[in-house]
Amino acid sequence: MRIHPFQGLVPSPDRAPEVACVPYDVVNAAEAAGLAAGKPHSLLHVDRAEIDLPPETNPYSEAVYAKARENFQAMQQAGVLVRESSPSLYVYEQQMGSHRQRGLVAGCHVDDYDAGLIKKHEKTRKDKEDDRTKLIDTLSADTGPVFLTYRDAAAVTALVDAKTKEKPLHDFVAPDGIRHTVWRIADTAAWTQAFGGVPVTYIADGHHRAASAARVARLRRERNEKHTGAEEYNWFLCVLFPASELKILPYNRIVPDLHGRSPAEFLAAVKAGFGLTENAAPTPTKIGDVSMYLGGKWYGLKCPVDPKADPVGRLDVSVLQDRLLAPLLGIDDPRTNKRIDFVGGIRGPGELVKRVDAEGGVAFSLYPVTLQQLMDIADAGQIMPPKSTWFEPKLRSGLFIHTF
Repeated sequence: MRIHPFQGLVPSPDRAPEVACVPYDVVNAAEAAGLAAGKPHSLLHVDRAEIDLPPETNPYSEAVYAKARENFQAMQQAGVLVRESSPSLYVYEQQMGSHRQRGLVAGCHVDDYDAGLIKKHEKTRKDKEDDRTKLIDTLSADTGPVFLTYRDAAAVTALVDAKTKEKPLHDFVAPDGIRHTVWRIADTAAWTQAFGGVPVTYIADGHHRAASAARVARLRRERNEKHTGAEEYNWFLCVLFPASELKILPYNRIVPDLHGRSPAEFLAAVKAGFGLTENAAPTPTKIGDVSMYLGGKWYGLKCPVDPKADPVGRLDVSVLQDRLLAPLLGIDDPRTNKRIDFVGGIRGPGELVKRVDAEGGVAFSLYPVTLQQLMDIADAGQIMPPKSTWFEPKLRSGLFIHTF
């Protein structure tokens, strides 16, 4: 894999905690406005610039992209974002409780993405991809990194271990309790050489950002009659984490009704296909186990897996969808069916109890998809079911910005 040092923009050291923000796609406009309130230099004013326009503004209108460019330029003119003195790489460490993960911040090449060396496991939505393409092209910048993972490489890990013993560039705890620490790498030769031994990487999160960056590169190539391949727009911003350090949480399911069945009829149907134990733990402890909450009680289910199934078919979310959600609850397509809701595992099973007790229906608490399962699916060129993985902690945007 190729990685690329870049001479990007970073927050001035005293402004990093205010500039850094959650990814644009984990909050709606109202939530983004709340997080950015009283923080005029939060990068949400760039990534979600509609928060600075009238509430009725279409988030995909030209006015939003123009406002994003205005805010982005203002942050540079005010010295909130400053240009690095030379091309750099970075180590980015996040700590959530006792969990720690350390990634390498670098540019990755769009040709590697197009060639399948940066592997995908999700489909993208055209409207979301169009939005990020327009924003990246308007700003001539990648403001939010793509979250990549790779099978551990000892040479890279050794470099990271040594670097994180040095004094960091940024070190702060965000309002959500996540600690973010950044080290700048000025001498990058050993790092690019070490990472050259990594054959492929996998998108953990950020499929829309990656697809949009590749589209912008194609647009810039078409517009540039003197294109040589050396231009900065051929690279896009990524953070690359070794698989052993990542934490995947489940993406749980709620359906607001029993599709015309009584609780007793529904339980009998579930028992016939999955077995059923009462008073189960709310959180499953291994692959193949699902906990179901119905009528104030937790039940344990076993997902029967066909040993001949492909990597997607062996996932608990696939078995649950194909053998329970579709035939018993009428959830034909979880991407479009309005009767299913998805709850990120960071909220815990308590959120499922709260929702079902208040609204009715049934909830399913799942065991997380593993990194190995994700990689097997990507290696097979397959697509995961929607809402299969929830990575935590989330990367902060604004700590490093790649421009071209």
